[in-house]
Amino acid sequence: MRLIIEILLMGAAVAIAAYLLPGVSVAGFWSAILAGILIALANATIGTILRIFTFPINFLTLGLVSFIITVLMVLLVDELMDDFNTQGFFSALLFAIVLALVQMIFSAFRSNKSS
Repeated sequence: MRLIIEILLMGAAVAIAAYLLPGVSVAGFWSAILAGILIALANATIGTILRIFTFPINFLTLGLVSFIITVLMVLLVDELMDDFNTQGFFSALLFAIVLALVQMIFSAFRSNKSS
């Protein structure tokens, strides 16, 4: 049950971030859920491998490279899906920032409910 809630919240976060940003569009809520799942899978697989290879640079830049890898995973999902579109690197960058903020807000509400 918790996994389903996490997936729905990720889809809601993607939909909210796409709604707030003019350079990002998503066709509907189901496309937002699919985009959220694909972004999470890309970060968990390809992103992890890239983070391992770029660890020294990531250490020197205090995690900036890790964030750039997340933006690249958003661009990868953009290329894989027709219903999720970003208008270039800076739109994907802003999308990743807003998505992280929305997920942080959701996690704050979840932690208050479980206490």
